[in-house]
Amino acid sequence: MLRYLHRSGFQPFSQRLLPCVQSVAVPRLYPVQPSAVRHVRSWSNIPFITVPLSRAHGKPFAHRSELKHAKRIVVKLGSAVVTRGDECGLALGRLASIVEQVSVLQNQGREMMLVTSGAVAFGKQRLRHEILLSQSVRQALHSGQNQLKELAIPVLEARACAAAGQSGLMALYEAMFTQYSICAAQILVTNLDFHDEQKRRNLNGTLHELLRMNIVPIVNTNDAVVPPAEPNSDLQGVISVKDNDSLAARLAVEMKTDLLIVLSDVEGLFDSPPGTDDAKLIDIFYPGDQQSVTFGTKSRVGLGGMEAKVKAALWALQGGTSVVIANGTHPKVSGHVITDIVEGKKVGTFFSEVKPAGPTVEQQGEMARSGGRMLATLEPEQRAEIIHHLADLLTDQREEILLANKKDLEEAEGRLATPLLKRLSLSTSKLNSLAIGLRQIAASSQDSVGRVLRRTRIAKNLELEQVTVPIGVLLVIFESRPDCLPQVAALAIASGNGLLLKGGKEAAHSNRILHLLTQEALSIHGVKDAIQLVNTREEVEDLCRLDKIIDLIIPRGSSQLVRDIQKAAKGIPVMGHSEGICHMYVDSEASVDKVTRLVRDSKCEYPAACNALETLLIHRDLLRTPLFDQIIDMLRVEQVKIHAGPKFASYLTFSPSEVKSLRIEYGDLEVCIEVVDSVQEAIDHIHKYGSSHTDVIVTENEKTAEFFLQHVDSACVFWNASTRFSDGYRFGLGAEVGISTSRIHARGPVGLEGLLTTKWLLRGQDHVVSDFSEHGSLKYLHENLPVPQRNFS
Repeated sequence: MLRYLHRSGFQPFSQRLLPCVQSVAVPRLYPVQPSAVRHVRSWSNIPFITVPLSRAHGKPFAHRSELKHAKRIVVKLGSAVVTRGDECGLALGRLASIVEQVSVLQNQGREMMLVTSGAVAFGKQRLRHEILLSQSVRQALHSGQNQLKELAIPVLEARACAAAGQSGLMALYEAMFTQYSICAAQILVTNLDFHDEQKRRNLNGTLHELLRMNIVPIVNTNDAVVPPAEPNSDLQGVISVKDNDSLAARLAVEMKTDLLIVLSDVEGLFDSPPGTDDAKLIDIFYPGDQQSVTFGTKSRVGLGGMEAKVKAALWALQGGTSVVIANGTHPKVSGHVITDIVEGKKVGTFFSEVKPAGPTVEQQGEMARSGGRMLATLEPEQRAEIIHHLADLLTDQREEILLANKKDLEEAEGRLATPLLKRLSLSTSKLNSLAIGLRQIAASSQDSVGRVLRRTRIAKNLELEQVTVPIGVLLVIFESRPDCLPQVAALAIASGNGLLLKGGKEAAHSNRILHLLTQEALSIHGVKDAIQLVNTREEVEDLCRLDKIIDLIIPRGSSQLVRDIQKAAKGIPVMGHSEGICHMYVDSEASVDKVTRLVRDSKCEYPAACNALETLLIHRDLLRTPLFDQIIDMLRVEQVKIHAGPKFASYLTFSPSEVKSLRIEYGDLEVCIEVVDSVQEAIDHIHKYGSSHTDVIVTENEKTAEFFLQHVDSACVFWNASTRFSDGYRFGLGAEVGISTSRIHARGPVGLEGLLTTKWLLRGQDHVVSDFSEHGSLKYLHENLPVPQRNFS
């Protein structure tokens, strides 16, 4: 059966039904060619843009990242997704969000098809209402009483429910799709429609014609007439249509679909029954892996359980269609689950024929946790030995490291900006500096893990200790700078933390060799797995969702990278700075000899660094003085572009032009100059426009300097020193995992101490709290005890 659902006068009904969906797009009357250029538009809060979509059907996608190229997509809505929790009636909110997502993808130029359940549930709701109404009228006529007795509802036959509910279900879809100016068409099928060759050709032709006209086919089994499913009725290479799972798979293969999305009420496939303590979601499922899955009970409604879904998915995969099984009922993700899957995000279980050679990132995380715990149990001298060995390898293997780095630089030439190329570049001097820094970390690691911070005698023979321990598993994401890898690795080793490293693609060759050397150093004490380099096609956003594996995320890179990670992190703390807007205030009593040296070093020595100078604040009394002229001349010689702040611009009759914003991190040879009337105004400016990173005062007045140091609320505040000193190595920390501008845990350059937390150890002898009650026999002492000092020769 086929029924077209055209745009019609349903506006009042649909507005009443779906008050949250009001935006109506311009109707699309003609097929959109894949290569057509279209404008960016958005509905609700979901932006979309049409991208060229073309792919020869034959082999399914090997990786999630390729799903964004899917052109023809089938979305199967399970009964648990469509129906309410009471199994009577439809979940309108979920359906509305699903229709919105399908509409977004349809208007990107994709060809969308829906396989939907829900007719039985909708019919059950309608029939129950009719029966109750009929019984109540009949009972009122016979009893003559206003108060009705409890009414009994008979068991309703599923076919009758389907017959009563199908038209209402389709009317609902029509109202929803009309909101997006999309036309839908209903197709009801049975198993015979696939096995009868003439009917099969008719069905295939109908579907292709609908897709050609940009109409969304909505397919369902004709449950009003369909016979009961026959067990083991699958033919060789052909799947029998027993339920909507098998229907969706059969439809996907028949129509040469790129992607089949199966939405259910579980997250995907698990290695043990969902809900059990040890159950883990299987990210990627391969043919032949059925033995790794324990199938639970069937869905609360519907015919197919997870075993049926897996069977249908594997059949579709064999036919050339990629498959994802995901949860379509979770309130926090159902509103974007379909679009997330198509964007390649890690949602549900992805079926693939290509098994990667190495471990998954989840397995790497578990390896890092296990290895980190072993690392933490080593003696301090053993951890120091590992770091010393890594420092030796950096110098002994410098030729191999520089050769790998040369490959990265050659591949990045013309693709990366000059500041990023400088970050990417390694040299003999850089490697020597790295080795020196690592040896500093090794020395400080002697007194890190297990250090007693405080001791308290709670009562007689009841003593409490607070000791340092590792945080757990760290995820460090870094761009361009391969020298970051050994620095962070050494800090993780010294602090006993497991480590996941995600470097940029531009440094792939350098990172690979540096990680191999790191694992070689770890191997001398059998903890090779403690540090893992993520080489799979994991998106940063997907890594930020691994809240059961990762304890702390540390981004090292641009301010945009930090912001993106802070936004993407799901339940995992992020340690980083949003921007590096560093200020230098030149006081009226500044030394002429010091100012130009400090400004040049802060701005020009490495302008791409986060601790480079971005805004120069100058006391008004210095304008039109030789000191001011020297600063301007030096900046011009160094080819620094000058931007004028509003007050400074008011003193000028010509260039430089006024800056557009005082909150800019240039990261290049550019600087903003602004005028202030006092040290207090400089402090106020820093607090208003700064990023709490690093701020400097240049003055010979000690009282003014101390006032600045005490009142500026930034992670690093300096007097007569370059902003570039804000660095873990220069602070004597050996290295840093990053610079934090947050106020919790660690602040400023974060070295070894910032990667530790604490735990409490209580040692007693049969002590119970009731003994310390008002009528108990013991009293609290709370005596501070001396902290033992480790003796390291």
